[in-house]
Amino acid sequence: MLNNIEVLCHSSIRMNKGKIIYVDPFHIEENYQDADIILITHSHYDHFSEEDIEKVRKADTKIYVTEDYVENARQLGFSENKIIGVKPYQTYYEGDIEINTVPAYNVNKQFHPKENNWVGYILKIDGISYYIAGDTDITEENKKIKCDVAFVPVGGTYTMTAKEAAELVNIIKPKVAIPIHYGDIVGTKEDAITFVNSLEDGIDGKILMK
Repeated sequence: MLNNIEVLCHSSIRMNKGKIIYVDPFHIEENYQDADIILITHSHYDHFSEEDIEKVRKADTKIYVTEDYVENARQLGFSENKIIGVKPYQTYYEGDIEINTVPAYNVNKQFHPKENNWVGYILKIDGISYYIAGDTDITEENKKIKCDVAFVPVGGTYTMTAKEAAELVNIIKPKVAIPIHYGDIVGTKEDAITFVNSLEDGIDGKILMK
């Protein structure tokens, strides 16, 4: 289920599942230039990082980006047929991979307003569903998510705290839950440990960030 999946830094995820997928590439260490698909959850600099997009993109990379940053993707040189402007409640297909967008927003802070239409993603790959929450709090929408694997922010300040993230995961009950959005700008390894230790029996908490 987690084969060939890495949490690289902060909220940056790399998946090699037939296609190489990066989510919110950030602080990428080398010029890999191997991405088939880049998924961007929203336009903050630690999620849409031009420098890091350049390190992973290749000539035919597709970029999924929220509608407010389609023009920014154009300015990076992505051709029109390689840019997919997204908003919540959309479904796309990349071969056998299904990509669904879901709302991601704050309910008790102002950093990620609901009206911005920023997103999380649910990827369905080989019969397994992966929920990548984006920068969000607990919302009425994400309490209804069904998935096998959940990647959720735990760093607090801009997103859920570790305890709140565990509360969400204990509601949606994936098989595996992975903390992200810590260890760089906000949040610590201790937040990741608190998150894992707060999960109910039957939910496997995994810390993938090195």
